[in-house]
Amino acid sequence: MKPWLAHYDADVAASVAPYPDKTLLDYLSTLAREHGSETALLFKGASMSYRQLEVLSDGCAAALAALGVRPGDRVALLLPNCPQFFIAQFGTWKAGGIVVPLNPIYTERELESALTSSGASTVVALTPFYGRIKNIQARAGVRLVIATSIKEYLPPVLRLLFGLFREKKDGHRIVLAAGDVWLHALLDTHRSSQKPAVTVRPDDRAVILSSGGTTGTPKGAVGLHRHYVAAGRQLYEWTKSALTPPSDVIMLPLPLFHVYANVGVQPLAFIAPAPLAIVPNPRDIGDLLKTIRQVKPAFFNGIPTLYTAILNHPDVRAGKVSLRSIRLCFSGAAALMEETKRRFEEATGARIIEGYSLTEGMMACCVNPVKGPNKIGSIGLPLPDVEARIVDPERSERELPFGEVGELLLRAPQHMAEYWNNPNETAAALQLHGEGGPWVHTGDLAYMDEEGYIFLVDRKKDMLKTSGFQVWPREIEEVLSAHPAVMEASVAGIPHPLKGEVPKAWVVLEAGQSATEDELRAFCRERLAPYKVPAAIEFRTDLPKTMVGKVLRRVLVSEHRQ
Repeated sequence: MKPWLAHYDADVAASVAPYPDKTLLDYLSTLAREHGSETALLFKGASMSYRQLEVLSDGCAAALAALGVRPGDRVALLLPNCPQFFIAQFGTWKAGGIVVPLNPIYTERELESALTSSGASTVVALTPFYGRIKNIQARAGVRLVIATSIKEYLPPVLRLLFGLFREKKDGHRIVLAAGDVWLHALLDTHRSSQKPAVTVRPDDRAVILSSGGTTGTPKGAVGLHRHYVAAGRQLYEWTKSALTPPSDVIMLPLPLFHVYANVGVQPLAFIAPAPLAIVPNPRDIGDLLKTIRQVKPAFFNGIPTLYTAILNHPDVRAGKVSLRSIRLCFSGAAALMEETKRRFEEATGARIIEGYSLTEGMMACCVNPVKGPNKIGSIGLPLPDVEARIVDPERSERELPFGEVGELLLRAPQHMAEYWNNPNETAAALQLHGEGGPWVHTGDLAYMDEEGYIFLVDRKKDMLKTSGFQVWPREIEEVLSAHPAVMEASVAGIPHPLKGEVPKAWVVLEAGQSATEDELRAFCRERLAPYKVPAAIEFRTDLPKTMVGKVLRRVLVSEHRQ
């Protein structure tokens, strides 16, 4: 039973199978051959064509092979969104390697853990991160470090200004240790070299993405080359009514080390095809708005906190920035509040469609329709060839009826193949229930209505119990975010001697607005059962977030305990 199929937009097929026996390398090769002069990447006012990306990644593959990288070897990328990420990624794939994208804000301890667990022996790093890699290189077993500067693909004037005023001051100017190499020097040396004679197949491993999974401990989710194609084909089928390839620009301010950008937005850009405008630092809202002015994107990909930050930027408030080129927005990675959606759609004339996936799903998504109803609070309908099921959290074989809350399971052609070198965790995350392939246990609690729309309630591990009542933090966050003075809110459970746990809220107020704890608690009392009203509210200037923009509830709770 798939009730969601009856509620797809009229132009969306129930299935896009059979999937082509291709990889993103094949798509890039075809684009370079047939549309070589057209734009693949837009970056800081500069552009790179499909032919240029093909030639540079061929050179990168030849260089990696000459340096000893063999099929199956892992190459870590410690890079923000920049052209070098794509050159190194496609180059690694052409050499038969597996890409390990790393979060640039990782501490030395986190980097060492990620490198050791993945067995990456080669690292391509942006210059400000070079020192961290060198400090752990021996312990992490890294054989080769390749450095690159952000200035290498800036337009000429910006490159000159960067060298004069920012390179040294911001830690971009480094001296390489013996044995390390510059990426640009390798590309120059191998400009005319043949790429390695390696056959890359759809079922070969392509990427290892970091995930906390349902247990919160870091693990490497393995994606295959065919997973990129499946995700890209599904997402294009869903969004094609709003895109006009190849002229429409897709904007990507989200980091490529994250599944949303890497396996979601990236393949869509090469399969549509459409130029991809990349932003290196999504927290620099001024730079992001400058990029919007330059490239005039039609499709914007973001997360709720990013949409809120854009709306609250002084230039947007003052009407100095037009967002009217944007026709479609995707929001994921965290719950989209109704008020944020309303305000951004008013400011742009665009439609924000909220969706959901997870690293283990490799962008096996549930998404609200582009044209059809977007139900408030819903993460939408499963994409073509994606299956969803709500089951009893304690007895996974028992599927629950419509409207009943349970654990959300997903199954799709592209969910992860495994956790890298972790068979026990793989067995827990991928489980067989009846006929067909394994289901991904998401660890998220949700319910499905009779039309197949899915409503995410919260993470299993974030649910709190107060006096025996179940409380979902997201529900309280929705109410607080509806208050006109509140810009952001996060809720988590804190210990209580009599009730076990009680909800506490951390709130960031809108600029120029004021509210007291008593006012916000009274606002909640009008809209929530008494046991759901926050026992305490703490006002803050900001909330701790991951680089992707998810609020770190565990950090807030830890700070409270201290």
